[in-house]
Amino acid sequence: MSTELPVLTKKDFQSDQEVRWCPGCGDYAILSCVQTVFPKLGIPKEKFVVVSGIGCSSRFPYYMETYGFHGIHGRAPAIATGLKASRPDLEVWIATGDGDAMSIGGNHLIHTLRRNMDVKILMFNNRIYGLTKGQYSPTSELGKVTKSTPVGSVDYPFNPLSLALGAGATFVARGVDIMQPHLRDILERAHAHTGSAFIEVYQNCNIFNDKAFEHMVAKQVRSEQTVEVLHGEPLVFGKEKDKGIRLNGTALEVIRFADGFGPDDCLVWDEADPNPALAFMMAQLGPPDFPTPIGVMRNVALPSYDHGLVHQIEEQIKEKGAGTLEELIYSGELWSVDQSGQVVRGRA
Repeated sequence: MSTELPVLTKKDFQSDQEVRWCPGCGDYAILSCVQTVFPKLGIPKEKFVVVSGIGCSSRFPYYMETYGFHGIHGRAPAIATGLKASRPDLEVWIATGDGDAMSIGGNHLIHTLRRNMDVKILMFNNRIYGLTKGQYSPTSELGKVTKSTPVGSVDYPFNPLSLALGAGATFVARGVDIMQPHLRDILERAHAHTGSAFIEVYQNCNIFNDKAFEHMVAKQVRSEQTVEVLHGEPLVFGKEKDKGIRLNGTALEVIRFADGFGPDDCLVWDEADPNPALAFMMAQLGPPDFPTPIGVMRNVALPSYDHGLVHQIEEQIKEKGAGTLEELIYSGELWSVDQSGQVVRGRA
């Protein structure tokens, strides 16, 4: 009997559901990107699961012809953790947004990353609450004027990459909705990584926060306002590749080759550095003084929680046998209430 997998195409991952995002929304580009990447991963279609919470991004499972779970607000990481722990053979992806992940779901997110669950987290960041019609979100910039902050937000925003790095995520990256080849490469690399993969995707909300990232993604400024981090390569940017970033003491700074510097003076990026300090510093960069970093910030190998859990179970079975559910329930210290209402130790 042949064990060859059927040849899958993008169409195989397009569901029969009408895609109901606002025309022009960046979510369309991300959906197309994922549907293009999944057929290339060499995984049976029935092994894919997409889990989401609440928000515009969380409609994702409806539009993917895979198994899926549309959860409640912020709880996608918890659902995905349970699923991956019980079915480690599945390829589990989370679709979430800056409100869903960074606000009510923040605690679930950091512990999923801390545990190094082998799940892939796509966090759509449009810096606004889109589904509830334009309130400021945990990633909205200071001073943001919205329906809920009519004279400007006084909140300092979360930096999602810094949060992921601080939680111990072993794969951390940033992509942009309209930069499709670059984003596809990140998704493929996230799949190849064993452990938690956190991908922030800058995504335009053309209704409530249009052109939020125009300052860095517009074609006429992109080369000057972004720097792609590439493993083993110096951090060079600019239309003429005439600028770079170097480490000067304990701080990063922009250098211009016209001032006598060159690529050899730039910081050479090491995504596999076990110390996340430089990745954390890079995550902080942005306008007006620095270009915005994109690409894979961190990619290190550590045992994943689900693999460790499976190993423990296998070792226990070898040592004690498979056992039964009843034996498990009545193992350890028990307390029971007898017919007279007295609490007694052990099984009644």
